[in-house]
Amino acid sequence: MKRLVVPLLLLAAPLAAQEVSIPHTTFTLPNGLKVIVAEDHSTPVAAVNIWYKVGSGYEQPGRTGFAHLFEHVMFMGSANVPQGDFDNRLESAGGSNNGSTTTDRTNYYEILPANAVPLALWLEADRMGGLLQTLTQQKLDTQREVVKNERRQRYENQPYGLMWETAYDALYPAGHPYHWTTIGSMTDLSAASLDDVKNFFRRYYTPNNAVLTVAGDVNPAEVRRLAEQYFGWIPRGPEITRPSVQVPPIAATRYIVKEDRVTLPQVTMTWRTGPRFSADEAALNALAQILTGGKSSRLYKRLVFDRQVAQTTTAFNDANLLSGDFWVIIRGKPETPLDSLETAVNEEIAKIAAAPPSADELRRVVNGIETAFVSNLETVQNKADQLNDYEYFAHDPGFAARDLARYRALTPADIQRVAARYLQGKNRIVLSFVPQGKTALAATEDHR
Repeated sequence: MKRLVVPLLLLAAPLAAQEVSIPHTTFTLPNGLKVIVAEDHSTPVAAVNIWYKVGSGYEQPGRTGFAHLFEHVMFMGSANVPQGDFDNRLESAGGSNNGSTTTDRTNYYEILPANAVPLALWLEADRMGGLLQTLTQQKLDTQREVVKNERRQRYENQPYGLMWETAYDALYPAGHPYHWTTIGSMTDLSAASLDDVKNFFRRYYTPNNAVLTVAGDVNPAEVRRLAEQYFGWIPRGPEITRPSVQVPPIAATRYIVKEDRVTLPQVTMTWRTGPRFSADEAALNALAQILTGGKSSRLYKRLVFDRQVAQTTTAFNDANLLSGDFWVIIRGKPETPLDSLETAVNEEIAKIAAAPPSADELRRVVNGIETAFVSNLETVQNKADQLNDYEYFAHDPGFAARDLARYRALTPADIQRVAARYLQGKNRIVLSFVPQGKTALAATEDHR
C-alpha cells in the first residue's frame, strides 16, 4: 500500500498555525531551459506545465494578438507530430491539455497519468523545437480565422464583451504594453504575415525563455533525464528583456458610456495600484474581499441584500508584471441609475479610508484567503502552475510561505491605508454599459 504523502501542510494543525510550502527541486539545462519538479506521490497523476515568458505585453503596436494566436498555432502539428495528433495521443493516454495567454506570459499544460509524463514532455519539446518546420500559410490562415471568430464571440457579440478593451484603452496610453487586450485587434490579426509570426516564434518560444514544471507522481532524477533527452538538443534563442516602461498615473477621472445589447446596466470603476508582489498588493486584495467577497461583504450587503438595486458586485486587484489596477464592477437591476451605484462604491471606500475595518472583519477575509490559497494547491495542475507563477513574478518558486505570510501579517490599519492611498478621491476610469437607448442610466461627471 502506497504511503499517503501530503506535502502542502500539516493537516492536524490549525490553519493559522500551518506552514504552507510546495517542496520542489530545480535545475537548468545548458540551453537555458529551467525545470522545476514537485514530487507528490499521493495520487498516480502528474501535470506538465510550461510557461513561455511572453504575453501580449511583449507585443508591439500594429503587431498585437501574436501570443494568443500561438495558443492555437501550437496545436497545429510539429516536426514529428502531424496535425491533430497532439490531442489524440494525449487523449489515448488518458490525459487532457490546454493553454492560456495573459499580458505577461503564455502557458501550456497537460494533466495525465504519471506513466504518460514522457509522452507529454516529448510532445512539448517537439513543438518547441519543431513547430516552424510544419507551419504553413494555410495553417496560419486557418487559425487566424479561428481567433477572429473567438474575438467576435467573446468580445464583439457578447454582452459587456467590449468592457475590457474599452477600459484598457482608457487606462493605458497608446504604445503602452497594456493598452491592448491579449486577443489583439482585427486589423493586426489580418495584417500578420507568415514571416511576422515565424519571427515572433523564433524570438520567444525558446528554451532559455521558458520554464518547465512537472508536478505529481514523478521521480526528479527521471524527469531530469527525460528533459535532457527531449529538450537538450533545442538551441538557445536570443536573450529576452522583460518590458520595462513607465506606468503613468491616471491623469484625471474619466467617464465613458457604452450602449450595448444588454438588459441590465453595469458600472465599472478602475483605479491604478501597483505591480505583482508590490508592498501593498496583499492589503489591496483583502480590501477587495471586504468590499465584495461573500454575502456579508460591504457592497454586496448594501446593494444586493439591503437595497436590492444590484444583481452582482465584484471587486479585485489585478496586479501584473508592470503595474496593477483595482476594479469594482457593479451590475444593477433593470432601470437602476448607475450614478447611485457609483456613489455607494465611493461611500464605502470613504468609510474604510476614514475608519479601519474591525479585527473580526479582517480576520474573516484573511481566513477565506488562506482557505482558498491552500485549496488551490490540492491538485497537481494548480501546484505546477503556482510554482511557475512564483518563478516568473517573484523569481523564486519557493515563495509560497512568504506569499501567505503577507496576508497573515495584515492589520486593519493596512486596509485603511491602501483605501486612502489608492482609491479614496483618486483619479479613476468610470465605464457605464447601458441598454441601447438608455444613456440616461449612465454614471456621469455631473453628479460628482
